[in-house]
Amino acid sequence: MNGDCHGKARHLIARDRVEGIPRDDREWLDGHLAQCPECAGVADDTERALRWLRAVAVPLPPALASRAQLRVYLRAQERRPVRWVPWAACAVSWAAGIASSPYVWRGFEWLGRETGLPPLLWKTGFALWWAVPALLAAGAVWLEKSQGEGFRTR
Repeated sequence: MNGDCHGKARHLIARDRVEGIPRDDREWLDGHLAQCPECAGVADDTERALRWLRAVAVPLPPALASRAQLRVYLRAQERRPVRWVPWAACAVSWAAGIASSPYVWRGFEWLGRETGLPPLLWKTGFALWWAVPALLAAGAVWLEKSQGEGFRTR
């Protein structure tokens, strides 16, 4: 067998222990290991080394996990988008809503007249036209705040 097969086998042995390998690579590797004592020894040595590493106890500071969580949280806060952009978009949206309000009112009035809807129904539709997006935006802000408060340190 050439060195290419041995290199491929060593690569597959390492990959199998880390992320797994597809079935066809597994079949090729099993066949190669059955024929090549050198690569079979590498596979055994790798398995033995991994067993030894799993058996070794590494003492860690008790607060390491919470400190790591805090660092990740702080880094995520640094990478958040600028806070004024959503507020500016909200202001533009409100201004556009106020400016277009008379036209939307006339549209609902026309639709109610043409379809014969009672005035209470088309006026309710007009109110919901403005209320639903505001409620969705409030829900999004509430959801963001509730997720941000979920992080606690000891």
